[in-house]
Amino acid sequence: MAKESSPVSKVIVLLQDMLKQLETEAAEDEEIYDALACWCETNDKAKTSAIAAAEARIKDLETKIEELTANSARLNTEIDGLNKEIADNEKALADATKMREQQLKEFNAEEADALNSIELLGAAVETLGKHHGASMLEIPDHVAISETLKHELSVNAAQYEGIISPSQKQQVQAFIQNKVMPGSSGSSYEPKSGAIFGILEQMKETFETNLAASQKEEEQNQRSYEDLKAAKEAEIEAGKKQVDTKTQELATTDEKNAQAKEDLEDTRNTLSADEEFLLMLKEKCSVTDEEWEERQKTRQTEMGACSKALAVLSSDDAHDLFKGTFNPEFLQTMSHSEQRSKAFAVLMQAHSPRLSAMASRVKLDAFTKVKKAIDDMITQLGKEKADEIKHKDFCTDELNQNQLQTEKKEREKSDLEAKIEDLELTIKTLTEQIEQLKAEIAEMQVQMKRAGEDREKENKEFQQTVADQRASVVLLSKALDILSAEYDKAAMLQQHQEPAGPPPPPGFKEYKKNPQSSGVMAMITQIIEDSKAMEAEAIKGEGSAQSAYEAFVKETNASIEAKSKDIANKSESKAKAEDYLVQSQTELASVMTNLDELSAYNSELHASCDYILKNFDIRQTARDEEVEALKQAKAILSGADMEAFLQAA
Repeated sequence: MAKESSPVSKVIVLLQDMLKQLETEAAEDEEIYDALACWCETNDKAKTSAIAAAEARIKDLETKIEELTANSARLNTEIDGLNKEIADNEKALADATKMREQQLKEFNAEEADALNSIELLGAAVETLGKHHGASMLEIPDHVAISETLKHELSVNAAQYEGIISPSQKQQVQAFIQNKVMPGSSGSSYEPKSGAIFGILEQMKETFETNLAASQKEEEQNQRSYEDLKAAKEAEIEAGKKQVDTKTQELATTDEKNAQAKEDLEDTRNTLSADEEFLLMLKEKCSVTDEEWEERQKTRQTEMGACSKALAVLSSDDAHDLFKGTFNPEFLQTMSHSEQRSKAFAVLMQAHSPRLSAMASRVKLDAFTKVKKAIDDMITQLGKEKADEIKHKDFCTDELNQNQLQTEKKEREKSDLEAKIEDLELTIKTLTEQIEQLKAEIAEMQVQMKRAGEDREKENKEFQQTVADQRASVVLLSKALDILSAEYDKAAMLQQHQEPAGPPPPPGFKEYKKNPQSSGVMAMITQIIEDSKAMEAEAIKGEGSAQSAYEAFVKETNASIEAKSKDIANKSESKAKAEDYLVQSQTELASVMTNLDELSAYNSELHASCDYILKNFDIRQTARDEEVEALKQAKAILSGADMEAFLQAA
């Protein structure tokens, strides 16, 4: 009963309750952390794998889209080429058919003519055959035969060239004209029917030979046409089938291309969402790891202290010690009390709040089994020391790597910002230059329009001036003619009149014309000359003005064309610069994202590592001191002499 109600027993029970509570809390924390860790690991792997797969799929889709686009362009080109070949073959077939129809028409006409000639010549040969050797007068149907010969020699003369000799032609002409051949005797027709018969047969054979050759040639032409037609129709049919096949292939390719583009857009959207989720996951899981690590260390320290204290208070030696401590004899001795005081002092030197609290209770209570707990605690502290060293090395490596990557990305950022600034300046300069060129072109067009209007106005004035001067010359010439007719005639009369007898008696005084008439006519003449000179000068000026205007228009158009080409070139350069700007901005955004990620990871590292790196030496020293204190406490509780133990240490 005394034992149950003793202060040491109460402390042991309290420590046991505390240890159970701590173990329960540790189990709950571990269960929660395991669930979170499982979630982090599963989703991290899943999203990392999904991101890698999406990136690979994006590359595959981009490659596929390029291939499909190239195939589409190739198929369009091939279809256009096939359609052109089909059109060419159809045209060639139509031309061949037209030519064949023309050949057949000509052959039919020639064949009809040949058959008609053969028929006529055959009838003549048959008639002459019955009167072979007879004279012309003795041959019936002489007139019909003569007409046949005349017709054949006139219409088909080309076919007999080189076949009928000149002498034979003379015989035929004599037969036709019923004449006596030169050198013949008598008044009757000299050539006998035999010579004409031979000529007719020769002519008939010539037509038959030519007809056979024409028919053979016609058959050959027909076969060639049919072969060509069959070949062209086969080529056209094959071309149309290829067009149908390639059109279907093109439709399939375009459909696949559209689907690939849609898949690419969806994959990019999915990738963006997965990357955002993974970033959030890493941040949350990092915070969870830090919190778990801190809670675990704190709880392990507390549980270790409780366990060690409980082991000390529950050991057999402590039990015997406490048993003796509470009897009357122990009240008179101080040996065990001194041991407790020494153990209390050692535990207090560990500078651990929980060990300090436990040390206060150890000072009051008796000890139980503690040595094994001290050994376990020393082992745990050694493991914590190794883990902390490993964590420090990890922090150092990761911080150095993060710094190197950050510096690299900062350099990329600076390069891209300089490139973007240069591109923006280039685009701005090109835009201003293009606007300036457009303004100059507009101004030149306005000036050219004004010059045209001025030229039109000047031409009207020129036309009016010429018309006025010419009208003035006409009127002045007419007036001058009237005056000249009057005054010049009077002057001529006065000049040539001579007396024909004695002078007459004085009469009227001489009538004199206006003495100013000569001056007036001279003035009119001068005005006419001035008008003509003015007209000539106006014509010359008009020519010069027109030439100057045409030269101005030519030079202005050339300048506009040159500036338009300059605008086109600068617009192309601007478009390329804008494309490069968009690309550089995209790359800069990616670099900024990388820098943000590196910064976030750096913050995570500092949150996780700063305390360790800053307090590493202190924590290691404190842990070593705690281990040393535990060893000393164990030595004290084992009954060793404290001073001997310290000397051995």
